Amino acid sequence: MGAALAAPQATRAQTKRPARMKLGTQHGESDEILRVMAAFGVNHISAHTRSKILDEKWSVEALTRERERIEKYGIKLEMVELPTNAAIDNSGIKNVLLGKSPERDREIDGICQMIRNLAAAGIPRAKYNLTVLAVVRTEPAKGRGGATFTAFDYSKAKEDPPLTSAGLVSVEQTWERIEYFLKRVAPVAQEYKVKIACHPHDPPMPRGKAFRGIHRVMGSVEGLKRFISISENPYHGLNFCQGTVSEMLDKPGEQIYDVIRYFGERKKIFNVHFRNINGHFLKFQEAFPDNGDVDMIRAMRVYKDVDYDGMMMPDHAPRIEGDAGQRQAFAFEFGYIAALIQLMNQEA
Repeated sequence: MGAALAAPQATRAQTKRPARMKLGTQHGESDEILRVMAAFGVNHISAHTRSKILDEKWSVEALTRERERIEKYGIKLEMVELPTNAAIDNSGIKNVLLGKSPERDREIDGICQMIRNLAAAGIPRAKYNLTVLAVVRTEPAKGRGGATFTAFDYSKAKEDPPLTSAGLVSVEQTWERIEYFLKRVAPVAQEYKVKIACHPHDPPMPRGKAFRGIHRVMGSVEGLKRFISISENPYHGLNFCQGTVSEMLDKPGEQIYDVIRYFGERKKIFNVHFRNINGHFLKFQEAFPDNGDVDMIRAMRVYKDVDYDGMMMPDHAPRIEGDAGQRQAFAFEFGYIAALIQLMNQEA
């Protein structure tokens, strides 16, 4: 799994050009958090509407007010999360993933209107998730300094309960539901010039084998390649979780760079969760960015080489004893990413 992807080497001109990625966050937009983010130098944010349905919070006026409030802190509202995660949002687009009509058509109409409203409010990107199965992890592990790292070991994963609310869903049914959604939504995103970014399935599972009745079709590099090919337009792409993609690979410390380059050169990376892991496909731990198997400096150089212009943000920070809300852990990760972006610009 995760064979290297052929890609041309960066030219000297590419290497010397300034980095266009931005330090971003997805960890809340309260006034308290925005003040801290501004002090850290975070200049872009992916926000939540705190609403699972197309209500007044999704109106152009409400979205515009929220954008203007965030901008007062010197932070750009770059992205908003669409309520599409059926594993979390029971009133999100559950019927899209259940393949149930006509309910899914009404849900898709709502998502399309959300995209139109984002465009009218001056918000250029949206992220989403197409899964009925939440993130699966097994027993955590102890890491550096006694910090707790979340972990996954397929041999210890329990299918409890055996099925989700979707029941048994085949590979073909899963792709049909994803394609049905995209063929309606992606053209609207292109028409209104809002980039929509989908998160890969986390964690990946063995190909052709369901977990709790669900196939993780976007849990492999090949699956992500198929996903981006469904709609060939520049506003359909990935919320590229580097940690999740690393989990798909047998040797992430060797292979992830070519994967970044493959999707980056095709301009299909719209947002990056910049996290690291120890381990490999079906057995890994989530680590601090400087404490995993992936050379994060080398990875950052690839994003720069492909002229990636979106946010770089921390995700899934380890837990430190006494660190309420993981604030210290995330502060470390924001500083680490800020330093790497600074390094990229100095090298230019």
